[in-house]
Amino acid sequence: MHQEGVQSLRANICSVFLGHAEAVDRLIACLLARGHCLIEDVPGVGKTVLASALARSIDCAFGRISLTPDLLPADILGVSVYRREVERFEFKRGPIFASIVLADEINRATPRTQTAMLEAMSEGAVTVDGITHALPAPFMIVATQNPTDFQGTYALPENQLDRFLVRISLGYPSAADESRVLQLRPASKALGTLKPVITAQTVVELQQKVDEVRTDKALLDYIIAIATATRRHEGLQLGLSPRGSLALAQAARAWAVMRGRDYIIPEDITENVASVCAHRVIPRGSLGGGGPDQASRILSEVLTKVPSPA
Repeated sequence: MHQEGVQSLRANICSVFLGHAEAVDRLIACLLARGHCLIEDVPGVGKTVLASALARSIDCAFGRISLTPDLLPADILGVSVYRREVERFEFKRGPIFASIVLADEINRATPRTQTAMLEAMSEGAVTVDGITHALPAPFMIVATQNPTDFQGTYALPENQLDRFLVRISLGYPSAADESRVLQLRPASKALGTLKPVITAQTVVELQQKVDEVRTDKALLDYIIAIATATRRHEGLQLGLSPRGSLALAQAARAWAVMRGRDYIIPEDITENVASVCAHRVIPRGSLGGGGPDQASRILSEVLTKVPSPA
């Protein structure tokens, strides 16, 4: 039943997002791993369509935040409003209080506004005026951003990048896929009529299934060896943190569930290293967590040198 839910979700998203299927798989795996996803690419390649298709495919609350330089933290989290008739302040919830939150062009907001989402991403709650408010389950932020060398963007700080389980790049579609986009125009037609194919409760059950995936100690040692190698690599100023190791292990578990298994294999780890780790390490000579291509190359080199349990 759970595997059918994953396949239905995947098929529903792919009916609208006519790009690379691997990006869809990574987004779903991120959801199952209770993570947050950062989609980075140039404008016009379908970042918002992909995120919106995921939200519309699940029967849950959907919040969308279009981040701009003048946006304030209260516009995201909410604000306490005084009600004269009852003579007390009442908290008016912001768009962050949804199961799937699309943070569109997150790096166009100022650093102050960007960091307002840190508690929500880490703890699944927000604190306003000293009162902590829990967020719904499931909870996932899907953020899109343009490359940081584009005009009007602010680079995300390293501590916020580290809160994203995966960072993916869509790239340009193939000629055949682009032809389908031109003919079907899914963003203006199919997206608006997309119906949910899975419930929020089913997503929570799938997330629990991910937590139960068996992980052999040799594979945990393999993850630690990869992390240690990044910390010692001469080409990296900052290697993979323990939080990054945890993220890689959880992504591998979700990848196993996506493949219909209740145990992970070495390939579940290696296939997720680039998307989970490249934005968490800093190559020497790059600032603000930049250099994703260089980081990916170094990580590929690390994988060739760290012996696999297989």
